[in-house]
Amino acid sequence: MFDITDDLGRLLRFERVPQRIVSLVPSLTEYLFWLGLAEQIVGITDYCIVPAEQVATVPKVRGTKNPNREQIIGLAPDLIIANKEENRQRDIAALEAAGLTIYVSDIESVQQAMITLPKLAGIFGRAEQANWLIAAIQAELALKPTTHQRVATAIWRDPWMWVGQATYAADLLACCGASNCLADPAGRYPRLELAEIAALQPDRILLPDEPYPFSQADADELQGLAARIDCCDGQLLTWYGPRIPLALQTYRRLLQTE
Repeated sequence: MFDITDDLGRLLRFERVPQRIVSLVPSLTEYLFWLGLAEQIVGITDYCIVPAEQVATVPKVRGTKNPNREQIIGLAPDLIIANKEENRQRDIAALEAAGLTIYVSDIESVQQAMITLPKLAGIFGRAEQANWLIAAIQAELALKPTTHQRVATAIWRDPWMWVGQATYAADLLACCGASNCLADPAGRYPRLELAEIAALQPDRILLPDEPYPFSQADADELQGLAARIDCCDGQLLTWYGPRIPLALQTYRRLLQTE
């Protein structure tokens, strides 16, 4: 028997190492596969799309916001991985009321990811792999950015929504030399029209291809709002897990491009 606290500080008690896992967090699904837990993963969401070949054969339990609770209960998991932002509290409460154990993650920074990822790995006896990943992240963080720019990052359009400061994406960009030009009171994903963004005078606007599939056509529409407008990789920007070192490399390099 062993105990662990999740990211919300809730105590979880395990009689043994979990052997049946349902993941409701796409980025952490990727991490679980990376840890070598393919045989233990018995359920994932429709949005858990990587690693593509391995997730193809795992039962899908619908989306992150509308999981099929009955199906999840029927899968008899001894651990569910959830996220405070991505999953609804009422779904988490209902699954816990059914007697299921849920680790709720809450990752709003690279530093928090460096706490959560080893903790999750430790549940399954995979601490050595997690330590390798953390060392790789720390090596990237040690490479200080050579540029500092005021950046606005879109996350959706119709309406236009933007990455606020209290988010994982904003923190990752900050590690790479970006200062989010949106003010904290605007919220985590504030709605701002293009004229409001122009008034903030960002040096650069980023248009990730996920969750909204921004393309060059969108970038062309925004010409004139900033000195540079870049289409970029949305998964690298918002998914925490084994891709963090590459994300830091990629966005540090992007922000250094004139």
